Amino acid sequence: MPNDGSLAARRTFGALRLIAGAAVLTAVVTQIADQLAAAAFVPAQYFSYFTVQSSLVNVVVLFVGGWLAFRRRRDPELFTAVRMATVAYAGVTCVVYNALLRGLPVDGHVGPSWPGELLHVWVPIFIVVEWLLAPGRATLGWGRIGSAVVYPLAWLAFTLVRGVLTGWYPYPFLNPDGPDGPVSVIAYVVAISAFIIGVAFVAVAISRAGAARSAP
Repeated sequence: MPNDGSLAARRTFGALRLIAGAAVLTAVVTQIADQLAAAAFVPAQYFSYFTVQSSLVNVVVLFVGGWLAFRRRRDPELFTAVRMATVAYAGVTCVVYNALLRGLPVDGHVGPSWPGELLHVWVPIFIVVEWLLAPGRATLGWGRIGSAVVYPLAWLAFTLVRGVLTGWYPYPFLNPDGPDGPVSVIAYVVAISAFIIGVAFVAVAISRAGAARSAP
């Protein structure tokens, strides 16, 4: 039989998922409330950021994952596949923020820093670590890797088309009118897509390695 880990560990990670989900939701609400108070909230822009969208996905996945941890000894395969995708998004969020966006000057309203740090650094780290350590993860097939890039590619297509029409891009490295031109945008897109696929590959490999270790 597969080793699901102890029930106590399963429930501990379930509680941590619920706490993390509540923290993400609190951070998003804090940012929105702060921008509303400063008359700086533009919903069409705020909800266009990959970090915000993936954070809202994280809220749902963490809450559902916490509930499952208290109700079942193993996560369903479909939920594990969605969770694997959030691991890839968490990894790219943390790396891109710290490598390309941290320290850049901010146009307009500057709110409290802790929600951004939580959404870009600490919650992504938790999601990756939790994937490595939490018991009850289902085994994924290699075909699940491709599903991890469906949402980022759809988000990218929408973002670029909207940027051409409006002149606004959520991240400077996606602006083809920037100093490095469209070639730089293509290079960043390819590199980030490869990174997401790489993280998804490692996450699936970890799920399969865990199954192999627990096999008789």
